[in-house]
Amino acid sequence: MLAVYQKRFLASALAAEALRFGEFTLKSGRESPYFFNAGAFCDGEALTVLAQAYAAAILRLRGEGVAFDVLYGPAYKGIPLVAAVAVVLFAEHGLSLPWAFNRKEAKDHGEGGSLVGAPLAGKRVLILDDVLTAGTAIRESLAVLRGTGAQPVAVIVALDRQETVDGGGSALSRLAQDENLTATSVVTLDDLLQFVGNDPRLTAYLPAMQDYRRQYGC
Repeated sequence: MLAVYQKRFLASALAAEALRFGEFTLKSGRESPYFFNAGAFCDGEALTVLAQAYAAAILRLRGEGVAFDVLYGPAYKGIPLVAAVAVVLFAEHGLSLPWAFNRKEAKDHGEGGSLVGAPLAGKRVLILDDVLTAGTAIRESLAVLRGTGAQPVAVIVALDRQETVDGGGSALSRLAQDENLTATSVVTLDDLLQFVGNDPRLTAYLPAMQDYRRQYGC
């Protein structure tokens, strides 16, 4: 059963056209009946709902015993995300967490370096990102963080597509296994299927999505 924050997140994604249905060719070459783009959460209301959903997922992780010290948002989409989530956690839940992000290009003047925000050395870090496809970008973030002496302990993405990758399992589960960390999402494809099935405006898309799940799902 979908949690309230998951329903609000998916409804907001639909309204913002961050979630679209149709025929889309993914980078993997697969033909997908849906497409998700977190960059479309580009007004104050949509960003707030997005941040609230991540905050709920973070509180869920804490309740499961996952401990972390700092939030981290990889450039570029992760930067407004991590800032918004930090604000929501404090404003709505009284939880004040340090946060940081990276620059794509390191500065050689001013404070210098490629990292901005809270110090990371010796800290347990929770990474917030939008999506995970092959996991290449996340692994680059892990290398950056470990290079500072930080300890990445968990990753949260918006949507787990639950698709099989080379070697078996989903990209998220493979990341968790290979990198020895916790990897989770705000929603999964199974959650999205439930959401679509419960909305009369969207049920026409359900058969194609179920076929896609059967063909590529893990």
